[in-house]
Amino acid sequence: MTSKNKNQVIGYFFILPAIILLLLFLFIPVIMSVYYSFTNYNILTPQARIFVGLQNYLNLFKDPIFIKSLQNVLLFVVFIIPIQVGAALGLALIVNKKRPWNNFFKIAFFAPVVVSLVVTSVLWLYIVNPEQGLINGLLSVFHIKAQPFLTSTHQAMFVIIGISAWQGAGYQMLIFLAGLQNIPNDVYEAATIDGASKWQQFIHVTMPMLKPTSIMILTTTFISAFKLITQPMVMTQGGPMNATMTPVYYIYRTGFTDRQLGYASAMSVIYGLAIIIFTLIQRRITGTGENENG
Repeated sequence: MTSKNKNQVIGYFFILPAIILLLLFLFIPVIMSVYYSFTNYNILTPQARIFVGLQNYLNLFKDPIFIKSLQNVLLFVVFIIPIQVGAALGLALIVNKKRPWNNFFKIAFFAPVVVSLVVTSVLWLYIVNPEQGLINGLLSVFHIKAQPFLTSTHQAMFVIIGISAWQGAGYQMLIFLAGLQNIPNDVYEAATIDGASKWQQFIHVTMPMLKPTSIMILTTTFISAFKLITQPMVMTQGGPMNATMTPVYYIYRTGFTDRQLGYASAMSVIYGLAIIIFTLIQRRITGTGENENG
């Protein structure tokens, strides 16, 4: 065996654990999900599994809960991306300047990220409690009537959007901060000499040079938003009246609570394809694919 072939064999051994893990936890589950989606598989009676063809997929388009969950997650995506990314950029601009207490603010802004989503969701349950919550207590000081928040079909999803943006903005803040600190000061000095105002520098210098960072943050936030499950599961259980039901939570509830694994698998396949399509569209709009090919 030549030295080159020997090195190749050693390289394959190094990547073998990753390949095995991908097979066990990604490729094999995907294949099994596709197979189960064509059956009426029930976890309690696996021996009674029969092939039903496209029936599960046809039932999906007549399932009002699944359709409502898709509408909810689209609403979540549309609002969470500008709110969370905008907040992250704003926080990064605040801590990017040298000022007293800067390290304290960095830690404070990032703190919600390191706390479990379950813990923060439970905490916010008390804060937005319609009867004894802190926010309604503050509103009463200004003679504003108590709000229903999570018990309202109109407010519940927007409350979850706000909580999710608060919890996740700190992580994107650090990435934006790294991008801001990589911009040379010479560029700002040249813009100042040319008479550019702070706002003009932000629009024509900061934002263009943050484009690679912004695209990466937009893509990761976009994909993460479609996986929303923890907050609705802990705070509302998908209610009220399915106003906060999401596809991932509905898949989990159908598969592991209702034991209808075949139907849940069909939902997983359709939803996975939808995420891939939306991601490709998002990459096309932001020009990510062109940058990679160029």
